[in-house]
Amino acid sequence: MKRVARWFSGRRLVIAVPYLFLLVFFLLPFLIVGKISVSEMGTVATKDVLTFTDGVLQLSLKLSNYVFIATDNLYFSTYVSSVRYAAATTVLCLLIGYPFAYFMARARPTVQPALLMMVMLPFWTSFLLRVYSWKGLLSENGAVADLLIGTGIDQALAAVGLISAPGKLMNTPFSLLLGMVYTYLPFMILPLYANLAKMDLRLLEAAADLGASPWVAFWKITVPLSKAGIIAGSMLVFIPCVGEFVIPELLGGPETLMIGRVIWDEFFSNNDWPVASTVAVVMILLIIVPLAIFNKYQAEAQEQGR
Repeated sequence: MKRVARWFSGRRLVIAVPYLFLLVFFLLPFLIVGKISVSEMGTVATKDVLTFTDGVLQLSLKLSNYVFIATDNLYFSTYVSSVRYAAATTVLCLLIGYPFAYFMARARPTVQPALLMMVMLPFWTSFLLRVYSWKGLLSENGAVADLLIGTGIDQALAAVGLISAPGKLMNTPFSLLLGMVYTYLPFMILPLYANLAKMDLRLLEAAADLGASPWVAFWKITVPLSKAGIIAGSMLVFIPCVGEFVIPELLGGPETLMIGRVIWDEFFSNNDWPVASTVAVVMILLIIVPLAIFNKYQAEAQEQGR
């Protein structure tokens, strides 16, 4: 009994909770999707990969879906497109969110709760309604469309290839990026603010005493110390953006095909669950493997720094 009580001690119990959460809500669903990806599609559902017939236990794994995904140019271009749009959204969120988070962290303590409320206020409205509202704002005679056309910004967007022609703002890479940046910007601001708010300002005072200009102190002290917030915010934006479905469906067009739409089509239009699961598994691996490698090198760098 003492050994059982020791195992359920505070430290081990605290460590076990996140592992249990990952097991129930990530690993098990991932294994189910992985099983479907190597199954044979039946009439309305997939066939079992493990069968027992006439005393013979048989394991049937269909790996041709992975070969098909690797050799089909459509899926490769869709993965590249998804990563490109997710990376562009992450960079734009960082460029917009860092100054805002910096301003929030340096504001008076009495003002910071109001600024934090402004960042979180969009979450009080349905995600679907917020994205759908951009259709009206960017469509013909929409408020944002009239503003962009009246100021000539649409011509600049057409010149850089974000829209196909001046005045055509909907169902373009521009409308897709605008919707994704608007939606995921708070996920960049909040971790940056949390990191910048607890930074020791005496370091900046020491840099100023040593003759460093505010700009030099910002790049040499503030930015390196906020690296953890930058990484956390970038991961919170990049990972969901890769598999985003709603925003590309409502605001994107044929030239903004992303992997979330491909998975939807394979599941519900083609009724091909194994191929859809294969696409999902490959997408997850494309995200997890680089993250695992990055975390490994990050841990090694921290150990060497000690």
